[in-house]
Amino acid sequence: MQLHQLKPNKKAKKKRIGRGGSHGTTATRGTKGQKSRSGGGKGANFEGNKIPLFRRTPKLRGFKSLALKNLVVNISQIEKYFENGEIVNPLTLLGKGLIVKSKASVKILGNGEVKKKLVFEDCLVSKTAEEKIKKVGGEVRAIISEK
Repeated sequence: MQLHQLKPNKKAKKKRIGRGGSHGTTATRGTKGQKSRSGGGKGANFEGNKIPLFRRTPKLRGFKSLALKNLVVNISQIEKYFENGEIVNPLTLLGKGLIVKSKASVKILGNGEVKKKLVFEDCLVSKTAEEKIKKVGGEVRAIISEK
């Protein structure tokens, strides 16, 4: 088929109802009620005295908390990116690309080994991580208490 062979699509005439003729005044809609009026009828999502599907489905999916979760960083990752004597806090971790968000609190976990003296500020620190940091001679300042 070529472009010059295309013909316009003939649309069917819209049925004009309630204008006299063989269907009369009610135009096959019945006498009274919601469905006989113009614009009347039920919506597409009406399910007959039941909660519609679009309102039911979120209840089936469970609860998702909007509270910020702790961002987790292991000591092994910090060992790679930080030099001896540097301060480790959420801003420096964000700068080195170890965390994505700056608003959430950061928790340091003790997975891995530490050989550098580092100073940790404004972070949650696990017990094993704190022991490893102090064993090397590092410092943990301003621990945010976790409850």
